[in-house]
Amino acid sequence: MLEIKNLVKKYPSGEEALKGVSLVVPDDSVIALIGPSGAGKSTLIRCINRLVEPTSGDIIVNGKSIVKMGKKDLRLARRKIGMIFQEYALVDRLTVMENVLSGQLGYVGFWKSALRKFPKEAVEKAFTLLERVGLADYVDNRADQLSGGQRQRVGIARALIQNPELLLVDEPTASLDPKTSRQVMRLILELVEENKLSCIVNIHDVQLARMFCPRIVGLQKGLVVFDGTSDQIDTDVLNTIYGEEDWNLKKKTESTDEG
Repeated sequence: MLEIKNLVKKYPSGEEALKGVSLVVPDDSVIALIGPSGAGKSTLIRCINRLVEPTSGDIIVNGKSIVKMGKKDLRLARRKIGMIFQEYALVDRLTVMENVLSGQLGYVGFWKSALRKFPKEAVEKAFTLLERVGLADYVDNRADQLSGGQRQRVGIARALIQNPELLLVDEPTASLDPKTSRQVMRLILELVEENKLSCIVNIHDVQLARMFCPRIVGLQKGLVVFDGTSDQIDTDVLNTIYGEEDWNLKKKTESTDEG
């Protein structure tokens, strides 16, 4: 279980990205984070694995405080926290297989990873994951030869080869077309269910969040302003999270009187 207690992140500029966020994420649950740009979604995701250092508050994973961990313990804890990045974070000159196996860095260490000395079972799992995400025929392709959707699938496989218990997903569809966005979200959530993971998805697309995530948390200016089920998202909730707007998606027609 993940528990976030009164989390605050204040940057040297004085900007307060998080202003006391508290959340409980039970095992095997999926949460979508929604909110306008600057609401604190990415900061919250990155505080959980301390890619961003919190200013105060606590983050507890399976009873252990991530915030209080030293470098060695944090490195071990990060093995069980997979992350899928918005911009894929692939090494373009490496092959698909090499990028996926880089997810084993926390297990084999830097030098063995740099020398491509991975255990046989890790290589076998990488092949299995690439087949599962639909990239079995791209094992030897360089990452810079792939489409956006394919690159995101490599990122998914790389996160899962860590054998994580918690998956953090930061804007997985931001650079993808609508069809590919649905395919990627469907794949992520299928794999989360198959592997019995907890998952937090930072996503800007409210429709996708409602479609795929049973629980939705809305952030506004570093505060949680909504925490409920996807079917509770209505005009009033959207106005609270994003501000006043006409959320009716039906095209309006205007008539003019010329006579």
